[in-house]
Amino acid sequence: MATLIFSAIGTALGGPIGGAIGALAGRQIDATLLGGSARGPRLRELEVTLSSYGQPIPRHHGRMRVAGAIVWATELQEHAHTQGGKMQPAVTTYSYSANFAVVLSSRPIVALGRIWADGRLLRGASGDLKAGGTLRVYTGAEDQPADPLIAAAEGIERCPAFRGLAYVVFDGLDLSSFGNRIPSLTFEVVADTEELKLADLIGEAPSSDTPATLEGLAGFSVEDTAAAAIAVLDPAFGIAIDGSGETLGLRLAADPDTPLLLTESATAAADDEPARTGISHRRAVETGRAGIVLRFLDTARDYLPGSQHATGRMAARQPEVIELPAAIAPASARRIVETIARRRMAARERIVWRDCELDGRIAPGATVRLPTVAGVWRVERWEWRASGVELELSRLSGERPLDTSAPDPTDFPAPADATAPPTALVAFEMPPMLADETADRAVTVAALGSSGPQWSGAALFADHGDGLLRPLRASGRARSIVGATLSALPPASSLLVDREAQIDVQLVAVDQTLSDATLNELAQGANLALIGDEIVQFAAAAPLGGGAWRLSRWLRGRAGTEAAGAAHVPGEPFAMLGAPLVPLDGAALDEALAVTILAQGRGDEEAVASPLRLHGIARRPLAPVHGRARFGDDGTLYLGWVRRSRGSWRWRDGADVPLAEESERYLLTYERDGTIFRSWSSTESASEVSASTLAALSALATGGTIAVRQQGTYAASAPLVLTVLD
Repeated sequence: MATLIFSAIGTALGGPIGGAIGALAGRQIDATLLGGSARGPRLRELEVTLSSYGQPIPRHHGRMRVAGAIVWATELQEHAHTQGGKMQPAVTTYSYSANFAVVLSSRPIVALGRIWADGRLLRGASGDLKAGGTLRVYTGAEDQPADPLIAAAEGIERCPAFRGLAYVVFDGLDLSSFGNRIPSLTFEVVADTEELKLADLIGEAPSSDTPATLEGLAGFSVEDTAAAAIAVLDPAFGIAIDGSGETLGLRLAADPDTPLLLTESATAAADDEPARTGISHRRAVETGRAGIVLRFLDTARDYLPGSQHATGRMAARQPEVIELPAAIAPASARRIVETIARRRMAARERIVWRDCELDGRIAPGATVRLPTVAGVWRVERWEWRASGVELELSRLSGERPLDTSAPDPTDFPAPADATAPPTALVAFEMPPMLADETADRAVTVAALGSSGPQWSGAALFADHGDGLLRPLRASGRARSIVGATLSALPPASSLLVDREAQIDVQLVAVDQTLSDATLNELAQGANLALIGDEIVQFAAAAPLGGGAWRLSRWLRGRAGTEAAGAAHVPGEPFAMLGAPLVPLDGAALDEALAVTILAQGRGDEEAVASPLRLHGIARRPLAPVHGRARFGDDGTLYLGWVRRSRGSWRWRDGADVPLAEESERYLLTYERDGTIFRSWSSTESASEVSASTLAALSALATGGTIAVRQQGTYAASAPLVLTVLD
């Protein structure tokens, strides 16, 4: 009843704020006369983002984690990705994205911090978005422009700028990680950078000169009236109502540096008898239950609810629980709950002091000292009497330091906030015998890696030399083993096991490993790797630390790449040929003579480029081997060789490998320093050069070589040198 009466009186005196203060006064009187509940306003768990009419938009102060309200959205956007082409089945996959706007606060904010989606970090502390899409933040300025996406969808004449409201717009948010639905979002809002004051929260400064800084309060949200905000803060900070002036004012229960000193005096009353200043009576009152527990939003636990208990022996009765829906650090919460407990304990001692003189500084909430009783006292109430002013005082806590120790929150499993690492890329064409494909099909793959498992993949593009980026596909999250050589691999024969050479390789990811392999495992295809333009196998891998490895015991020039074994330099790309490799549309890439593959991930400021290595190897015959050259008695040069096939890697049962070409043809050349002086063809793996022809060739250029190439359906093989003419 007193709450209603004092609220009406306060509204008449001071408007809405006066009504709030009056309601607080009435609530305190009702609690004194009738007793109050052990629980205050409920500390709600983190809410989810909603979109409903009539939903209030809170005013946020300090730093808070809030849900917000969706105020605009479009239908989900469907994206089809088709992979395939010539001689391979087409596979279409679908992904979805969303466009929507979320209002966060009904007062301007300073900045936007982290964003959580379904409990996982969607935006890190550094501002990086961990899912595809674009985020635009509007802080609620009075001159902020309309969002271009909303204006394009609704029309500029129907598009509000939401001025005065802080909101964000998600443009094309990728929903593949959230079950193709808009996830439950919460936002870390930074509304103020200075300490919070009571006047800021209720919208009007208290009339008292007492400092009104809410020490320890990192954030607070006002969703209802000022009276509701005051009612929430009062149990924790002890708000006193000052009605001594023309308007109602507020004070916080803070100990000032210099409390006022009350003095004894005497004046003549109406009946000429003196009225003395002093103690009327002294008593002890019960102010609370056994033990106090403060529940709050813990800033050390991503604003999840936490609790702090006041020190002291706990009784068998239920402790008093004070719920403060505000963002507070654990140490600050411990200081607040200890202050509450000491204030409650000290306030059990009450004194009624009569004063014959009126001092405007002595009002509810003021602190005073008495000439006859030690300690510091707080003015709880004052009342006019015929003999003077009667003050009700409660003792304040002593000078003993507060216990502000709090448990270490490091065991809280907070979502990882790792910045997306950059992408490493090596793109190459697989020989058909390694890709288990037919000889006419080009299998192009990309090996993508990154330094950490938080890498979320990259979008792949192709540049055919004209600067136009052609989208290929998304890579997915699986990382390949990639790196770079720290030393050069020396030349060696592709026919023998190289037991001497060793090189150091630096992997991009330190958490990835290489392993040894036996010669039998090498024969089965283990430890295949690309170094530069040569495919190799290694049998020994020794870790050097920090992602560096020393590799040795080699099989060189695998799958027909022996020609690249003599041109290695330090810093060449290194990639393991095992899974996971990302297949690309080889048929489309094969149409261009020069192709560059590009990858762009969320951690890449610019696209990462790689030339398409081994381009055309799938359709280029392997160079012939086992070249022979001998002179006959008549000076005729007899040449011979053995062909290889791009359609089969192993020689089975001593039979010839399949031709894999439309016809068997060979091109023989006489050349020197890259210049071909004469050429002729053969349909067999042998050829004869007469003595007169040899003399004519030597006359064209001395010291030239005779080489042979197999002419395939699509290209010619690398040359095999058969002999050198003096």
